[in-house]
Amino acid sequence: MQSKVAARIVENVPRYTSYPTAPHFHVGVDAADYRGWLEALSEDDEISLYVHIPFCDRLCWFCACHTKQTRHYEPVTRYLGSLHAEIATVSGLAGGKGRVRAVHLGGGSPTMLRPDDMVALGTALRHSFSFLPGTRISVEIEPNDMDEARLDALAEIGMTRASLGVQDLDQKVQRAINREQTFLQTKTVVDGVRSRGVESVNLDLLYGLPHQTREIVLSTVRQALTLEPDRIALFGYAHVPWFKKHQTMIDQAWLPGPEERLAQSQLAARAILDQGYEPIGLDHFAKPDDALALAARAGTLRRNFQGYTEDRCETLIGLGPSSISQFRQGYVQNMPSTAEYGRMVDDGGLASVRGIAFSNDDRARGWVIERLMCDFGFSAVDLVERFGKAGQKLLLRSSTVALDKSVRLELDGDRFVVPLESRPFVRCVAAKFDKYLKTGKARHSVGV
Repeated sequence: MQSKVAARIVENVPRYTSYPTAPHFHVGVDAADYRGWLEALSEDDEISLYVHIPFCDRLCWFCACHTKQTRHYEPVTRYLGSLHAEIATVSGLAGGKGRVRAVHLGGGSPTMLRPDDMVALGTALRHSFSFLPGTRISVEIEPNDMDEARLDALAEIGMTRASLGVQDLDQKVQRAINREQTFLQTKTVVDGVRSRGVESVNLDLLYGLPHQTREIVLSTVRQALTLEPDRIALFGYAHVPWFKKHQTMIDQAWLPGPEERLAQSQLAARAILDQGYEPIGLDHFAKPDDALALAARAGTLRRNFQGYTEDRCETLIGLGPSSISQFRQGYVQNMPSTAEYGRMVDDGGLASVRGIAFSNDDRARGWVIERLMCDFGFSAVDLVERFGKAGQKLLLRSSTVALDKSVRLELDGDRFVVPLESRPFVRCVAAKFDKYLKTGKARHSVGV
């Protein structure tokens, strides 16, 4: 039944790591708003930091991140000077208010930084912001970058979670996405971070890649499981060549269709679950004692620009080009161009150029979408108690949401829930609460 539904659903919908989604940000929210929101932070606010490194020494053709390839380190050095300037400006405007609970270094490839630059960045963050005891520091790792000195640098900055991109271990698939990486390389890095006391390892795997078959996906999953990761993220490849031109290097004829994508994801998920991992939302898995699994069982799982998280901070400060910050008041995003970003921050300015301020309706819809993506359901009573009239209006919408007989919401007591057979299509269900989706020209990846 699910395969027939997948073949019929042709909607391309957002991944809903935010609501409203980034295509609906506008220039009416800018640096002045960002400045005000920073200055309005409270002493006891807990905040997360996201630091973007927009460079790779090799461009993977499947990637949809904001990054650029460079074979020389000079652009990275210039960029780091600008990043340090932004850190100083933002922390100055915050005025020492707020306490850092979590840090995430992403990209691009943060691990292409030279070891001394990685340590200097970690030091700057600690000197500029107040870190809480036990602050979690996660870093996205490209195994091809790694050596002993970089492993030592990550240990020195206090990394607590290593997130390794694996994607797929089949050589034909790897060549088709320009990401050749052996199992031994991955294992060496996993062993290296664990020997330095890192408490959590996450592996990112992809299905729906060019030339992938169910057998290839299953082989990759089984090899990944031998490393006993604490978490696994199982993402569907998002083919968006209109957004990322280098994806035109991937012939669309090489890609599996919706029915095959669904079969690959379900086969991989079953193999992971059979090893005792717990399902987390749509596409994550964690060992039962992992913080992500504990949050899912407690109903406190969250979703932000890095995906599923146990991070409950209401404030996220994004640093670097294209980075998005989240406040109680709304979102604000930095200039995407690395060169222009540098010109804006080098003299003590802010680089934020667009965003969106939340209405109460946005907050209500965002809460519903987040709960659907995290819990596959939400309480009608909780919705109204939290958002009043805005919540009441959404109740009527909730009762009418349906894509077809197999993809819908059902009422179970006071809860609207996505039935088990429809959960692979939860993004399509969430899209029914997105009032902005049909109002812009943005294009999205397939919802299966």
